[in-house]
Amino acid sequence: MNIRKLDPSASPLDYYGYELRRTREAAGLTLAQLGSIVFCTGSLVGQIETALKVPQRAFSERVDAALGTDGTFSRLVGLVLRSQLPSWFQPYAELEARATHIATYQSQVVYGLLQTPAYARAVLEAGWSETLDDQVAARLDRQRILTREKPPLIWVILDEAVLLRPFGGREVMRGQLTHLLSFQDCREVRVQVLPFSVGQHPATAGSFNILRFEDHPSITYSENYDSGYMTANPDVVEDCSHRYDHLQAAALSIEDSAALIARVREERYAEQSGPDGSAVA
Repeated sequence: MNIRKLDPSASPLDYYGYELRRTREAAGLTLAQLGSIVFCTGSLVGQIETALKVPQRAFSERVDAALGTDGTFSRLVGLVLRSQLPSWFQPYAELEARATHIATYQSQVVYGLLQTPAYARAVLEAGWSETLDDQVAARLDRQRILTREKPPLIWVILDEAVLLRPFGGREVMRGQLTHLLSFQDCREVRVQVLPFSVGQHPATAGSFNILRFEDHPSITYSENYDSGYMTANPDVVEDCSHRYDHLQAAALSIEDSAALIARVREERYAEQSGPDGSAVA
């Protein structure tokens, strides 16, 4: 068999595949044998070992258990998934994972950390989708910071337009708005809505984020369709912070924001009854 040779220094994906093959062979297992242990085909294991397929977190956890590698592949997979993000976004994702406070204003879509899988897929289908499954997995993997021992404090302000722009259809939007409402009692996540009635506001130029850290200067981040701009310039950070303060003051309260989200969910994305009376999306 002509086995594709990998350079482990080429990318996180290549390094993962190289280490998986090396560890499997050291354990004396064939592709099929390891596949049967981790509940997949030997072909899939082979594709991951040759960097033709991106491993998922569940697969990595099962491999660690099967090969006794003490979490090695579970740690590596985070780097692999992050490497599937657009290259211009990866530096931001690395800092996002270290932030203690995240403040974001979103004018177009729900912030990535609060997206449901279906909504994330619908958003990504509208953009760079050459490897859609891998891109969705990478985006959702960012959300692991929400469940870490000390999650960041996340303050999200959504333009009302975000609630009304239907990505993926009625069922997807209903699920996404329901997910936003699930954070009502979460101390670490706060969601406000900036209503249309506000009119002119200090973020008409578009979405932006502010990240704060324990051991790193605060940064601001904004992006367009194919690039991101990140800076720790104190003057820019201060200006964005002031703009954000004004947005918070102008937005609906957390309670009123939740009420608006719930109302939009029921009025715009309500379940519809089929001919037999059953609920349909």
